[in-house]
Amino acid sequence: MNLPSYRDCRRATAPPRLPGRARNARRLSAVAAVAAMLLVGCDTGTPKASPHSSGPGVSLAPSTTPSHSRSTFAPALSASSSSSSAAATACTNSTKLAGWSNRRLAMLTIAVPVSETSVSDATSEVSAGAGGVLLFGSKAPSDLGSRLTTLKSHVPGHLGLLVMTDEEGGGIQRMSNLVGSLPWPAYMGAHWTPAQIQQNVTKVAKKMAAAQVNMDLAPVVDVDGRNVAPSKTNPDGWRSFSGNTTVVSKAGVAYMNGLRAGGVIPVVKHFPGLGGSTYNSDFGPARTLPWSTLQKVGIPPFTAAIKAGAPAIMVSNNIVPGLGTNPASLSPTAISSELRGKMGFKGLVVTDSLSAKAISAAGFSVPAAAVQALRSGADMVLFDLGGNVSSQTSSIATAITNAVTGGHLSRSRLIDAAGHVLAVRHVNLCS
Repeated sequence: MNLPSYRDCRRATAPPRLPGRARNARRLSAVAAVAAMLLVGCDTGTPKASPHSSGPGVSLAPSTTPSHSRSTFAPALSASSSSSSAAATACTNSTKLAGWSNRRLAMLTIAVPVSETSVSDATSEVSAGAGGVLLFGSKAPSDLGSRLTTLKSHVPGHLGLLVMTDEEGGGIQRMSNLVGSLPWPAYMGAHWTPAQIQQNVTKVAKKMAAAQVNMDLAPVVDVDGRNVAPSKTNPDGWRSFSGNTTVVSKAGVAYMNGLRAGGVIPVVKHFPGLGGSTYNSDFGPARTLPWSTLQKVGIPPFTAAIKAGAPAIMVSNNIVPGLGTNPASLSPTAISSELRGKMGFKGLVVTDSLSAKAISAAGFSVPAAAVQALRSGADMVLFDLGGNVSSQTSSIATAITNAVTGGHLSRSRLIDAAGHVLAVRHVNLCS
């Protein structure tokens, strides 16, 4: 049906001019029907088209008699209006993030490194929307909590901030002077029951949370039984709970649950497992055991953690023989196909430090690696303290925004990554 013209509307709204003595009831009825139909199309208050409409305000619903009134059309129009209103008011984090600029989305995927003795150094990056800060150091100041509270006050929209550090135990502890010390994981795995691991970790986590640190880059669930300290040639050693897959699985879940009980978000690492690696990727190219071996030995602890509700997983910078030639942190096969796809992980995926020599050896600068990591399925990128952190952060954000503009990174993937960063802290943009 075509829309009525202005002239048609004028005619419809004026009293019909009836023929003289020849008028009769039948012709009166016909003219009235035409006028009624035109009025439906002319009424400026008619809602937008229903799903069965060919244009604004024009219903294609069949008319059984020529005497339909406005009240007859009201139910269908009302239903259409209600459904449009519901769609307009539907709100999710994704719909909110879709309204953010690419730059702000990019910043949310970056964790900025900062010294725990000078957290205010990251103020400008946090003010620009950085999703997290990564604390470096070995002795935290006694007033770290108040300093971090001040830093968090600069977050746009006061959406909170991921404040993370490496508090594993043994020689890998950043703030033991404030939160208490844990032994090497190898000791825990050999001498403590899972219940004891969880209890002791919870005590530390509560103090971390009190100091405003809400994320721990732990536990290490790599299966590595070598009785040595971690080094350039071996990234694990005593950092691993055991060389036994079952022991690592149980200890890893216990450590993870201990952190959660204390109010700290655990980050299970280093997927898909560094046990038996050829080298430490921080210092150069490194390879894990073959994928076929890892599936039997290294993957079960990650599977156990995911089943127990792991909120975040860190992906390693090692090449995985059988899963491609890129480091796992830059591999869509490792992250999207295996971790996300086959293993069903829905949480936050964090890269290991993209400042690692293994990344540059693979031909990537830190900004280029950040783009590739996001393309591969990672949600948040990490890099080391050193050099000009502000410049490096800006370069990473620019590389990400340019990749979206240039079609090398989909905007939907960037929104998805940003959504995972918010979700791990249970942030609801619609509340």
